[in-house]
Amino acid sequence: MMPMQLTVFFMLLYVLLSLTIVVQSTFIVAVLGREWVKVKRLSPLDMILISLGVSKLCLQCISIFYNFYSYFDYNYICLRVGTTWHVVNTAIFWFNSLLAVFYCVKVSSFTHPIFLWLKWRISRLVPWMLLGTLLISCMVCIPSTIQDHLWFQLNVKSFTANSTMLERLSVFQQYAGIPHQIVMLMIPFLLFLASIIMLIASLLQHWRQMKHHSPGHSSKDVHFAALKSLAIFLIFFSSYFLTVFISIIGYLFEKQSWFWIWEAVIYAGSCVHSTSLTLSSPTLRKYLKKMC
Repeated sequence: MMPMQLTVFFMLLYVLLSLTIVVQSTFIVAVLGREWVKVKRLSPLDMILISLGVSKLCLQCISIFYNFYSYFDYNYICLRVGTTWHVVNTAIFWFNSLLAVFYCVKVSSFTHPIFLWLKWRISRLVPWMLLGTLLISCMVCIPSTIQDHLWFQLNVKSFTANSTMLERLSVFQQYAGIPHQIVMLMIPFLLFLASIIMLIASLLQHWRQMKHHSPGHSSKDVHFAALKSLAIFLIFFSSYFLTVFISIIGYLFEKQSWFWIWEAVIYAGSCVHSTSLTLSSPTLRKYLKKMC
């Protein structure tokens, strides 16, 4: 059993990380929203970033409510809030994969006809992709929502006849529900991973060419900075995926003593990921420079 002082420490650390993510997400939404009102339009990149900002802000507020409420008193309200968390979290994964695909298509130097066609069309497709992402996120969570509802309804009724149904639902959750959740997060993550790796490969190839043909250092420094940013983005989003993946399949971390440590680990990665998102937008960087 973990000492109470350590539990309180990680609880406070989780709250601090959550407030940091809320501030970061609010900054993204406020700045890009103001830009939208001022110029009546947003670039495709800023559309994706404001969608990510709104999603991460909603996710963190839901997480704070759900974690404290469920830790002290788990009930039907927690179940509904938990379902909302899964919808928003799935949307975040798809938004990140869309961001990676957008960067890969726009920045990479591949000359394949499919890439050239996408490079010309992707800016117009971004709004429809965002809408499709929201629809996919809602649809993929419908089976788990129905299952959670049935499980809770049966669990609150203290009839012996329900024990068989609860066992069947438990087996279904183990062999179908959990794999379904993993696959639904794995698809956008693999798309994200493939896009980032292709983009890094393209930048490395271009960097090597610049090294041999250009005596100056400015363009090489820009490429190196871009590669470093992509590497940070890849590492911390991958760590966020890994922690969510383990939290889905790892029953060890469902124990009360591990709860706040695991939440702090998950949202520490999310906090750094939010920082990398903020620094990826020229509009947001401009406002940060003014503030600093």
